[in-house]
Amino acid sequence: MFSRGELSGISSIVVLDKLTYAGVLANLDETKSNPNVQFVQGDICDSNLVKSLLESVEAVVNFAAESHVDRSIAGAAVFIETNVVGVQVLLDSIRSLSRQIRFLQISTDEVYGSISHGSWTEDWPLQPNSPYSASKAGGELLARSYFKTYGIDVVTTRCSNNYGINHFPEKLIPLFITNLIEGKKVPVYGDGMNVRDWLHVDDHCRGIFKVLVTGKSGEIYNIGGGRELNNLEITHLIINAMGFDESSIEYVDDRKGHDFRYSVDWSKIQNELGYEPQVNFEDGLRETIEWYQSNEEWWKPLKNS
Repeated sequence: MFSRGELSGISSIVVLDKLTYAGVLANLDETKSNPNVQFVQGDICDSNLVKSLLESVEAVVNFAAESHVDRSIAGAAVFIETNVVGVQVLLDSIRSLSRQIRFLQISTDEVYGSISHGSWTEDWPLQPNSPYSASKAGGELLARSYFKTYGIDVVTTRCSNNYGINHFPEKLIPLFITNLIEGKKVPVYGDGMNVRDWLHVDDHCRGIFKVLVTGKSGEIYNIGGGRELNNLEITHLIINAMGFDESSIEYVDDRKGHDFRYSVDWSKIQNELGYEPQVNFEDGLRETIEWYQSNEEWWKPLKNS
């Protein structure tokens, strides 16, 4: 949530986080001395809390999500609660205001389903294949409906796979890096041929800010990193960079409903808003590996719990 004179000059930030298993308050340590950053522990499904916080903000960026596909396959209820009901609470709270504020819904390329060739444009039909992606599609469709029905200033982004520092170690890149540090094997689903586009978190944030400031109300913007790799390719990049070999790979049963390939066409945000990814993948991956090697006190408790 942002307070602003104009969006291009954000004056303060309110961080609302439930601090679930994946929430790490230490990630905000750098902001502790900043009087313009306020942290509030709470749930986006708590309408009274949300409404009280909206009194002093002029934009909401909804990063809140249950996002691990495997967990959604094991149990979808919490995904519906946060990713659909939570969006509805945010939107209804905004609708109750006597003034207009911008709502940016952070979504995912997974809402498109899977694509064998070519890349998805923003008008591609939504065909989610996991409870996680279905819940994200539901959330953004709600946001669209509130734009159409109530005239709320809504914009939506759909990003490709993120990577970078401070990433919870259940995700592929930090899981593989930390497993290797611990002397464990890295689990590769099926034959490892599933393809993802990789987006550095800094580039994602740059794209989000461009959409927040200058995106057109009611529009959707894909945000891509421009580096497609299959899972076996990225596995080899990680093990080679860390001095390991093929013996560190363990092939495991494929994920249920595993999407084969994701690929977003991000020419819209490039042409309309001037977005370009700036982080070279090899450089970003090396930086990420070095961070996890130097910050075991951050990730080890998370894996042990």
